[in-house]
Amino acid sequence: MNHKRFTKTATGVALAGVAILSTSSAFAAPMNSIADSWHNLGAGNIRTTTPNGGTPANHSPDTGEICVFCHTPHGGDNTAAVPIWNRKLNPVAYTRYSALNRTTFDAQEGPIGSVTIAWLSCHDGAQAIDALINAPGSGNYTNPSTAFGDAAYRSWTTAGMTGADIEAGTGKLKTGIVQNLGTDLSDDHPVSMQYGGGGITGNTAGVGSGSTVDPDFTQIGTARAINDQGGNPVSMSVQAKQHQTLGTVFWIERSDSINPNDRDREDVIFYTRNFSGAIQPFVECGSCHDPHNVDNPTFLRTSNGVPSTGTLAAEFPGAVNDPASGLCLTCHDK
Repeated sequence: MNHKRFTKTATGVALAGVAILSTSSAFAAPMNSIADSWHNLGAGNIRTTTPNGGTPANHSPDTGEICVFCHTPHGGDNTAAVPIWNRKLNPVAYTRYSALNRTTFDAQEGPIGSVTIAWLSCHDGAQAIDALINAPGSGNYTNPSTAFGDAAYRSWTTAGMTGADIEAGTGKLKTGIVQNLGTDLSDDHPVSMQYGGGGITGNTAGVGSGSTVDPDFTQIGTARAINDQGGNPVSMSVQAKQHQTLGTVFWIERSDSINPNDRDREDVIFYTRNFSGAIQPFVECGSCHDPHNVDNPTFLRTSNGVPSTGTLAAEFPGAVNDPASGLCLTCHDK
């Protein structure tokens, strides 16, 4: 598979969350594929700085493979609908934002969705980053029915993961850094919840209707606009469509995304659930993040704005004109 850099329109859409990045000229250039990013956990990782500002970037000296740290062509964990997943999914019950009982949280929740479970199998800090079901090399397969934990799934490694954000000898992300969310998600943006408190539904023909229970969110059919940092308007509205195999899909269409007429990886996407007898859009980790999107810092689907000069501008040039807090304002009408 060729990983191509994604071209944006002149106004550009990028991502949010300013990570501390290297100022080295060797890395003040656009990332062209996942091989250039922090999601390359293999020996070929050329990043000198982790997203947390540590050095060197986290990687395993035991393999040059990249995709293997998430995917396997055979024998993945199929306990949830995640794509040929090469990591044992954590069976823990996560503590969620709703546990705070905040009156401002007016959405209903479903069980944590498969895309979020997949994200958390890397970012909940419970399992080593190099704990793989089907590890590189011959004879390194461990049946995913084996109990959750590091021992069986790390038997292929010799040196283990290295990097400033890795606890020595454990292969796990250190606590206290953003990319290690832990199993208590009450201090993170809520997931597996109705978009906007519910109210938007779709039919089997892919037609969306209704308004969010909470009016402070982008709605169906009403395109609102924010300006990018060049003063150009960026419009957005909730869309629904009939997908050939997935049924009804929902997303927020942005006029500065790759394809302004259809759902793409730089729109905010929602995950469809049949919930309380209705087809509804739900928010998951993948609504805001795409692990393969190297156009934006921290793999965000669109940007909260990037300074016009400096390392971030050099590494993410397509994000320079993005609106300040653009990702947040895609959903939240504030």
